[in-house]
Amino acid sequence: MVVLNRIYTKTGDDGTTALGSGERRPKYDLRIEAYGTVDETNAAIGVVRLHTQDAPELHAMLGRIQNDLFDLGADLAVPERDGKAERLRVVASQVERLERDIDALNDKLAPLTSFVLPGGTPAAAHLHVARTICRRAERVIVELAARPGEQVSAAGIQYMNRLSDFLFVASRAANGNGAGDVLWVPGQNR
Repeated sequence: MVVLNRIYTKTGDDGTTALGSGERRPKYDLRIEAYGTVDETNAAIGVVRLHTQDAPELHAMLGRIQNDLFDLGADLAVPERDGKAERLRVVASQVERLERDIDALNDKLAPLTSFVLPGGTPAAAHLHVARTICRRAERVIVELAARPGEQVSAAGIQYMNRLSDFLFVASRAANGNGAGDVLWVPGQNR
C-alpha cells in the first residue's frame, strides 16, 4: 500500500531522487528518465480518456493500461538485485492481455493501403501523441537495459513495444474504425 501524506520532502533539492530500493540517483539518470517517460506516456493516455467516454470498450482498455504503466514505473523504480526480495514486476500476462486488446480492436479495421498521418478525431490525435511518447519511453528503457549493471524486465520492454502497437490500432478505432484515418499521400506537395 502506498501512503502519501506529505508531497514535498526537500530530499531532491540536491538534484538526486530515491529509487524504490532507497538508492539515490541523479535526476538525470537514465533509469529516472525511463520511468519518467513511462509516466509521461500515462499522462498522455489520461488526456486521451477525456475523449473516449463514448467508447466504453476503448475507455476501459486505456484505464487498464494506465494501471499497467504504474506497475511498469514501479518495476523500473526498483532495480532487480541479487539476494533482494522481488518487487512488483510487469509480467507476461499483462503483455498477453494487451495483445488480445490489439486483436479485438484490429479485427474491426479495414486493411491499410498507406501510412496514417496523426490526426482525425481528438481521441485519435491524442492517441498518436501518446504513441510517440510511448516509443520514446521504449527507446530509453532499451538503452537502460543495454547498460552494464542495469537490469530491466523483459516483460516490461515487451509491454512498451506492444503498447505502441495498441495505441496505433486504437487511434484507427477512434477514427471510426479507420474510416476517418488521414492517409499519407507520398509526394503530394511537390
